[in-house]
Amino acid sequence: MTTTVAQLKRGQKGIIKEFADGILPVKLMEMGCLPGNEIELVQVAPLKDPIYINCNGTHIAIRRSVASLIELEIIEDSPI
Repeated sequence: MTTTVAQLKRGQKGIIKEFADGILPVKLMEMGCLPGNEIELVQVAPLKDPIYINCNGTHIAIRRSVASLIELEIIEDSPI
């Protein structure tokens, strides 16, 4: 099963694998949302849209519909 940014829980992190339709706004790619980069879900707006992510130290607000196009590999936190 493929996980997308839209399915993340607050504080959860993942590595971008690919884009579902091969389409993503150029502005997001310019801000570092590229395969291999880490993404963290920072916050979700009260009405569940938009969502706020941290990608390469940049906080970005994106619509849930766009977030569902970004496929991830979840990073599991290892216990200390």
